[in-house]
Amino acid sequence: MGFGQGALEGVVLNAAFWSGKRVFLTGHTGFKGSWLALWLTQMGARVHGYALAPNTAPSLYDVAGVASHMSASTLADIRDGEALRAAMQGAAPDVVFHLAAQPLVRYSYQAPAETYAVNVMGTVNLLEAVRATPGIRAVVNVTTDKCYENRERTEPYTEDEALGGYDPYSSSKACSELVTSAYRRSFMEGLSIGLASARAGNVIGGGDWASDRLLPDFLRAIDAGKTLMIRYPDAIRPWQHVLEPLSGYLNLAERLAEDPRFAEGWNFGPHDHDARSVEWIVNTLCSRIAGARWQREAAPQPHEAGTLKLDSRKAHQQLAWQPRWNLETALDKTVVWHQAWKQGADMHAFSLEQIRTYQEAGSA
Repeated sequence: MGFGQGALEGVVLNAAFWSGKRVFLTGHTGFKGSWLALWLTQMGARVHGYALAPNTAPSLYDVAGVASHMSASTLADIRDGEALRAAMQGAAPDVVFHLAAQPLVRYSYQAPAETYAVNVMGTVNLLEAVRATPGIRAVVNVTTDKCYENRERTEPYTEDEALGGYDPYSSSKACSELVTSAYRRSFMEGLSIGLASARAGNVIGGGDWASDRLLPDFLRAIDAGKTLMIRYPDAIRPWQHVLEPLSGYLNLAERLAEDPRFAEGWNFGPHDHDARSVEWIVNTLCSRIAGARWQREAAPQPHEAGTLKLDSRKAHQQLAWQPRWNLETALDKTVVWHQAWKQGADMHAFSLEQIRTYQEAGSA
């Protein structure tokens, strides 16, 4: 397809740091969690996952054979504090990544109590388990770009701006940020554990089959020969390939393990010019894929933010982190992955090859 070339920049991860490291990863059966598990195991980390079973069929977790390369996988609920603590203590990790969440805005309107229980009390349970587990050096809690109080402005949001959220999902993630801040100051600093939060943009990439997400919905419509229905074509989001924020989380954990002064909130968003409208995304894809088409959904829809951008200068300056693939390349990699899956390719090997290509782009 050839949408474009990625930017040849970005910090190189320290594979030697991760080789042999014990990592506890919540949400490892999800889209982002599966990609992170693949990357960590590729670098030689001993990954213990904790999550519910995949909630889509197919799933990246199953298609790419993620579990077969992990040290252990516990299928349990983040709301079960005792099970979580037992699993973490059994894993005896050096580093913890918290990705388990209820991640969908529209579903949060249907199930607000569940959303808060998972995203807020799940964070509390995670941090209580950390407090009860000796030897942990770094914890990264992954939240979202939607944790900010959205003013519907064109300027991107920086890490020190007000937290908020119109919908239960966004609000619950702002609450998770507040929980993280309180635990950092109340407990983790005294335990010499580096605890940080990470806020990323709208991630895309191969292996995402979630409902009510633009790229999965688009690819499903193409596969079914249907017209894609778009709710908010004018909405602007900070789109980025899933490997972009994951590289930030990994880099941040490396720094936290050595220097708890990095224990803060961090944005990992795309360059400003890659914050594009939904309409731009679907028109770009339709121009390159024969038969693809879309139209605006006429029925009333729940509120979603119109404009949202992230300011990632702090990560650029203090972590030497930069986006490596521009948006057109991210779209290319997503569609190529999907096509390879449809053709019956070895998706574990194919996914690792995309990670390798991404790493080489960053070191060029």
